Amino acid sequence: MRGRLSGRAHGRPPARAHGRLSGRGRDRGQTAIEFLGVTPLIILLMIALWQCALIGYTFSLAGNSADKAAHAGAIAQSMRGQACRHAAKENLPDAWEDEMKNPRCRTSGGMYKAEVKLQVPILVPGVLNWPFEVKGNGAFPVEADRL
Repeated sequence: MRGRLSGRAHGRPPARAHGRLSGRGRDRGQTAIEFLGVTPLIILLMIALWQCALIGYTFSLAGNSADKAAHAGAIAQSMRGQACRHAAKENLPDAWEDEMKNPRCRTSGGMYKAEVKLQVPILVPGVLNWPFEVKGNGAFPVEADRL
């Protein structure tokens, strides 16, 4: 009997009653409710991050495509414009290639310049695009004709 009374003698409640008095039983679903409340915000954040990644990837593609187009036009011996346009589309993924406007290729002051415009997709490439374009510019020195 001494063991049972020793707990009460020090002012502690019995073990079963401790959970009810501290409020643990009332908080059982709180974590699940908080998770459900935050889940839409997490999903929106992930969508925003994905869209930012697509914008950055489109800038990278436009710049790379313009560089390759300018290089191809500068080293071509004939039909520089055709070589430039072909090189601009050569390494683009299909979703970006389908929406690309014709690249602008020209010679200016000993440099061959190319300008590529690409559409930025909204969430899924090839389905829907933003109304603005991303421009990529490239330039390469024109090689002299070999005799």
